[in-house]
Amino acid sequence: MTSAVLTEQTGTVRRLRLNRPESRNSINPDLIRALDGAVADAMHDPDTEAVVISGNGPSFCAGADLRHLLELARTGGDPLAFLGLVSECFTRLETAPKPVIAAVHGHVVAGGLELALACDAVVAREGTVIGDGHIRNGLLPGAGSSVRLPRKVGEPLARRLMLTGELLPAEQFVPSGFVQAVTGAEEFEATVTSVARSFTQLPPGHARLKQLLADPNVPEALLRELDVFAEHWREQDIAAKLTRFFDQRAVR
Repeated sequence: MTSAVLTEQTGTVRRLRLNRPESRNSINPDLIRALDGAVADAMHDPDTEAVVISGNGPSFCAGADLRHLLELARTGGDPLAFLGLVSECFTRLETAPKPVIAAVHGHVVAGGLELALACDAVVAREGTVIGDGHIRNGLLPGAGSSVRLPRKVGEPLARRLMLTGELLPAEQFVPSGFVQAVTGAEEFEATVTSVARSFTQLPPGHARLKQLLADPNVPEALLRELDVFAEHWREQDIAAKLTRFFDQRAVR
């Protein structure tokens, strides 16, 4: 069985590559558990100083696996336990003691955006589009967009992205600092490596600095996000909305 997350070590940099390319690395329980475990392993490895998260296939990550959500909706369940795992994983990533860089391409949408928001730096390949996107499928964020997006890009742009579901070119996120660099395909890997190495070979202190950077209000806000998601899920016919999404995609 192929792992949902592939691991590669180059010097002191650990590369974690999301490996569900057939679904644009959409997040399901297997992937989030594999990512959580791989991040924990990297943080406990004394020879790893920085972590890079990227994705195989055409996209970095297109969000939650909507087929998984549809199956839960059709059977009368809800995804709260699953989203809790995702939210907790991303919080551990954000507060991890070593720097984490997201190397993104293709689509960085919904849960994919939430994953990138939990990282310390983002490098994008030309042609990448980024957005929250939840509202397009009648959903709300459940893994940090409503909490981290305004902090990373500013409230006006965060409101636009969340309330419209619009996807924007990665270049538009450079002025805010959320995306550190956008490069062509030929320079992308070299740029990712350069950014990752800029966090290495430094005196000890990353863990303490990330403690200082942590916002004490985030845990409560993330729980509120999940509560609002639960209310929305109960009030809406999510199964019908997701079925319509797959039906529309099938006829394209």
